[in-house]
Amino acid sequence: MSRVVLITGVAGGIGAATAQVFQQNGWAVVGLDRKPADDSTVAKLDGYFETDLADPAAIQGAIAQLQKDFGQLHSLVNNAALQICQPILETSINDWDRVMAVNVRAVFCLAQATHALLQASSGSIVNVSSVHAVATSANIAAYATSKGALSAFTRALAIEFAPTIRVNAILPGAVDTEMLRSGLRRGHLSGEQMEDLLSDLGQKTIMGRVGTPEEIAKAVLFLADGEQSGFMTGQELIMDGGAIARLSTE
Repeated sequence: MSRVVLITGVAGGIGAATAQVFQQNGWAVVGLDRKPADDSTVAKLDGYFETDLADPAAIQGAIAQLQKDFGQLHSLVNNAALQICQPILETSINDWDRVMAVNVRAVFCLAQATHALLQASSGSIVNVSSVHAVATSANIAAYATSKGALSAFTRALAIEFAPTIRVNAILPGAVDTEMLRSGLRRGHLSGEQMEDLLSDLGQKTIMGRVGTPEEIAKAVLFLADGEQSGFMTGQELIMDGGAIARLSTE
């Protein structure tokens, strides 16, 4: 039987690309997202559960159904994320709590809920964090804080789940997704048209461009697959086109 991966936020840019890469490499892909099951982006998956990741009970229900349907799990990819672009003084408690619930608490709930399955398979967890966990900008504080917490939680999970379950994180930089595009008008870029904003953002990286979801997806597969990264745990893999390698004062 194929190895089974569970991907959250599977209908988004990085999530959909990751599902495709895993399927191309012979994995069975189960997805969690809020889109209805008949949506074209999730209909081709091997399994799918419409789930609000801010609801711990919904997470428990989805994992129980996964165990019933598949009986095994080899990797958990925590990709789902909520980004709210607001100044700190304009961020409501509800917005802050919602970001933390989806970006951090859901990962905690999923780690607990899938532990037995992953332990049985000597599996892996890959947390999709962000370069905002390392260096951030204005008007994105809740998201950046959640990603910093996710990076710390990755290390904590790696320590407590070792040696059976490996836990690593990937920290994407600017990747061309709907989430990126929705946040490009925070005032940190030059241009009026979306393509101009993307170009200006890309020029701020050493590579001179933004990344693609497929590039991140291939790295997620590397971290998930014990045959490729079996001696790696508790680590963060930054993929940002070299953006944070260069001094901002240069």
